[in-house]
Amino acid sequence: MPQTSESQVAMTCREAMKARTFQCMGTVMSLTFPSGPAAEGHPSDDEIAAAAAVVERLFLDLDQTFSLYRPDSEASRLARGELALRNVSAGMRERYEEALDWRHRTEGAFTPERSDGVLDLSGLIKGHAIREAGTSLLALGRHDWCLNGGGDVLVTGSPKHGIDEPWQAGIVDPEDRGTLVAAYPLGAGRKHAALATSGSAERGDHIWGQPGAARAFIQVSVAAADIVTADVLATAIVAGGAPMLDRATDCWDISVLAVAADGQLLATPGFRR
Repeated sequence: MPQTSESQVAMTCREAMKARTFQCMGTVMSLTFPSGPAAEGHPSDDEIAAAAAVVERLFLDLDQTFSLYRPDSEASRLARGELALRNVSAGMRERYEEALDWRHRTEGAFTPERSDGVLDLSGLIKGHAIREAGTSLLALGRHDWCLNGGGDVLVTGSPKHGIDEPWQAGIVDPEDRGTLVAAYPLGAGRKHAALATSGSAERGDHIWGQPGAARAFIQVSVAAADIVTADVLATAIVAGGAPMLDRATDCWDISVLAVAADGQLLATPGFRR
C-alpha cells in the first residue's frame, strides 16, 4: 500500500493569510486562515493559536498510536508480536476495520498489510487525522480554513472571508518540485473540499504492490468530497494502475490527475478547466 507522498500540493492564493505549522507524521502540517480584522469575522491571533493547538494535539495523539517509526507505539508493539490484534485499542480496531472496508471496495488495490504481513495503517491515518481535525475546527466555530498535511489538503469556506471564492490547490510536478502541473478549486460550495496526492517523489519509495510489477503512474492526485476518500483512492490508483483508475472514476464522484511513468498527464475534466 502506498504511503502518501510529501508536499505534492501547494495552496495558491493572492490574499494575505495567517498560518501555523508543526511537524508530525514525518512531514509538515500547516493550518491557514484568511487574514483580516476580528471585527470583520476573521479569527484573532489567540483564536488561531488555540485552533492550531487542538489540531496539533490530535495529530500527535494519533501518531503515538499508529506510527511504526515509534518503537513504543501500539502499531509497533503489534508489528513485533507483543500485542495481539484481538487485544488492540478501540481506535486501532476501528481504523483497521475501515481499512479492510477500503480494501474490499478497491478490490485489494488498497490494503492495510505490507508484503511482509505487518499491519501498516499509514495510508489511512493521515487522512483520518485531517478528517478529525476538520471536525474539531468546525466545532470551534472556524469556517474558513485550509489544512495541509504534507500535501493532503482539506478546506472549508473561502480564502476570502464572506466571499464565495474557492481555495486553489496546485499540483506539483514530481520531476520538478518548483513547477505546478495543474490547479484545482476546492471549497466555497463546490462538491470537492479535499485533494490528496500519492507517489514516491520526496521520501523515497513507500509503495508496495505486486513484486516486480511496472508502475503505470508515478503520481496521482484525487479531489473528492472528503479527505479519506481522496487519500485512499490516490493510494489505490498508484498501486492498481489503469484498471483501478477506471474503477475509481466509475464508482466515486472524484476528479483525478495522474502522471504516467513516461511523464504524460491523464486528467478527468475537473482538472482541465
